[in-house]
Amino acid sequence: MADYGISEPRLRSVLPFKAAPAEVRNLRKAARSTLVRWGVDPVACGETELAVSELATNVLKHVGEGSAATLVLESLQHVIRVEVHDESHAVPSPTPPGCEAECGRGLHLLAGMAARWGTLMTATGKAVWCELSLEPSRQCVRVQRAAAVLEGYRQAAGSRNVVPTYPVMEESVTDLIADLLHWLAAQGRDPDDILDRAQMHFEAEQEADVA
Repeated sequence: MADYGISEPRLRSVLPFKAAPAEVRNLRKAARSTLVRWGVDPVACGETELAVSELATNVLKHVGEGSAATLVLESLQHVIRVEVHDESHAVPSPTPPGCEAECGRGLHLLAGMAARWGTLMTATGKAVWCELSLEPSRQCVRVQRAAAVLEGYRQAAGSRNVVPTYPVMEESVTDLIADLLHWLAAQGRDPDDILDRAQMHFEAEQEADVA
């Protein structure tokens, strides 16, 4: 993997790479190292790592292993911008509702956590980009807590080196919930009752956010 450079004062990192599973992991590490140097908080670092993983994995899956691509990170006012450029003109789209294929699932994840995202056509192909908010008010406390717990759970389960694509994270969430239900049952509690209460809390907070 080529070295990356940072230009001050704009804070911009450009990292060419060849699409491969090992490179996805290297890109995540490089992104975190860059953001830590820029003074970005841990929550935004984690979100950016996940965005980098999804965008780089999309190149690997849909453009092809060994294809040339470039990761660009920029620290702009109140946002971190992530771009992945490749040499394909095919525009990605999210998986239609109900589709079980992994194609496009990462874009749903990006849409859920990014302030904005999109695709730009370039002279040599395209760039898929997203912007992640750095404003504390945009970062839900419950989401932050869940991300911290999930990362700790993944490490305890021995999956620290697994690239956290959306399917991997979703499986970890399922495993974590199942373990919590086992713990509740071991304490003599009714797992279904706890699930119902959690669902009620979730729906009430969702309604409050919309109001």
